[in-house]
Amino acid sequence: MGLFDKLRAELIDIVEWVDDSRHTLVWRFPRYHNQIKNGAQLIVRPGQVAVFVHQGQLADVFEPGQHTLATANLPILSTLAGWKYGFDSPFKAEVYFVSTRQITDMKWGTPNPIMLRDADFGPIRLRAFGTYTLKAVEPKALLTELVGTDSEFDSDEISELLRSIMATAFADLVAESKIAALDLASHYRELSEDLRKLVVERVDDEYGLDIPQLYIVNISLPEEVERAMDTRSSMGVIGNMNQFQQYQMGQAMMAAAENPAGGGASEGMGLGMGFAMANQMVQGAGQAGGLGAAPPPPPNTSWHVVVDGQTQGPYTTQQLAQGLGGGQISGSSLVWSPSLSGWTPAAQVPQLAGGLSAPPPPPPPPPPAG
Repeated sequence: MGLFDKLRAELIDIVEWVDDSRHTLVWRFPRYHNQIKNGAQLIVRPGQVAVFVHQGQLADVFEPGQHTLATANLPILSTLAGWKYGFDSPFKAEVYFVSTRQITDMKWGTPNPIMLRDADFGPIRLRAFGTYTLKAVEPKALLTELVGTDSEFDSDEISELLRSIMATAFADLVAESKIAALDLASHYRELSEDLRKLVVERVDDEYGLDIPQLYIVNISLPEEVERAMDTRSSMGVIGNMNQFQQYQMGQAMMAAAENPAGGGASEGMGLGMGFAMANQMVQGAGQAGGLGAAPPPPPNTSWHVVVDGQTQGPYTTQQLAQGLGGGQISGSSLVWSPSLSGWTPAAQVPQLAGGLSAPPPPPPPPPPAG
């Protein structure tokens, strides 16, 4: 290679940035020690801005288009370089390309729960996360405050700072709005826009950035609070709890009746459920509207009963009478209460004898011999 070919190879005649990245904000043209020749072509594509830097000082800015580098369109650089009467030789300058298109799929969130005082729950912790877009609007401020001498600067290098700003702004916004935690979901749209404006106020002039879009995707409560809310919602769906319990006990008794091989344990469980259901039904009848006030119950005595060799209870007189009437216990079943001297068959206790079910009829006589 001849001397002139070598010199021509060291001169740059096209300055451009073919951006195939998704998150790069600033890229420096790799000039190294080469010089940009007089009349070189600068190509700035849509969504880009080119900034010339001469010996650490910001110079001319070029918008999208194709530009011929000459004294006429490099006025600031001409002044800094001392080109009073134009230049006709190569020159040295750094060229930074700044992406001005929106960078999407950016995410933000609160790294730690935010402590707030809620009207419904009192002191409470909230978490939030969402998405936003980022755009450079003032290249000189961006180069001065964030980029410095980096050859490449992408959105990941500022995302941590932006997330911190958004988390702080979100805490201020929710505290000032005084919206109840249960009503926050219905205000996502206006909260998102208010949060975006707060963040833009803190980054536009200082860093030359804009947040064109910001969305709150979710605001969540602690897991234990959400579980309590689910329980409360389930109770609201069930409605009358006494009726629901009666329904459940009825279903369990039907299942026990369909399983006669269950043994003593099943019978004891059925007895307990029968007593509880009887008590629920009596209470429900007393509380039913339109039937008048229920008569005052007789004094309750604590009863214990032996079922399959095991003691069960205590039961009230009313519950035990229901069990006798339903055939769940018989007159020979041993019962005890503080008023008795010892275990006594139920048929011998005056308070319970009236509740015994009628004995079954005897078997029919055999047919007459033919």
